[in-house]
Amino acid sequence: MTSFIIKAHIDRPQAPSWAPDSEANCTFCRIIQGELPAHKVYEDDDVLAILDILPLRRGHTLVIPKLHCARLSELPPNYAAATGKAVSRVADALTQAVNNTALNVVCNQEYAQAVPHVHYHIIPAPTFGTSQADATSILKEKLAISKPPPSMAEMHQMEFESREELDDEDAVVLLKEIQARL
Repeated sequence: MTSFIIKAHIDRPQAPSWAPDSEANCTFCRIIQGELPAHKVYEDDDVLAILDILPLRRGHTLVIPKLHCARLSELPPNYAAATGKAVSRVADALTQAVNNTALNVVCNQEYAQAVPHVHYHIIPAPTFGTSQADATSILKEKLAISKPPPSMAEMHQMEFESREELDDEDAVVLLKEIQARL
């Protein structure tokens, strides 16, 4: 799903924000400290889960360890375990809230990672109707009357370009739906 994003980072110089002292300027650390607003889905002593402010799809959630650590490979085992537990718990609640068990769970390290703080994206898969049969039927209709379907890369690019900022009212409704299932 992120291959077109990853290609944009080929030969990218390492950003200064990856330096060890970057915690003070880290967006996620500022959210954890309460300095920046966020729609909190879940929180415990070690982990925070929030709705993405520029979601790929409704329910796109970020799970973030509260320890500032830029690289997953450097995350201490206790925080890795707590983060994994939260990813599983939030994913379960999210699938119920959006009535879609198909998810993409992603954690980047430097390469295509926009914020230099470990975080997992939990992204519900797109839905095309009330069932897979409906989705197949819709796709067959479109293929019969239109040009060839876009390639996977083109579909991912179109999806990425269609992202819109999270609507606060929708976020409140979604938070209630997810939190009721945690």
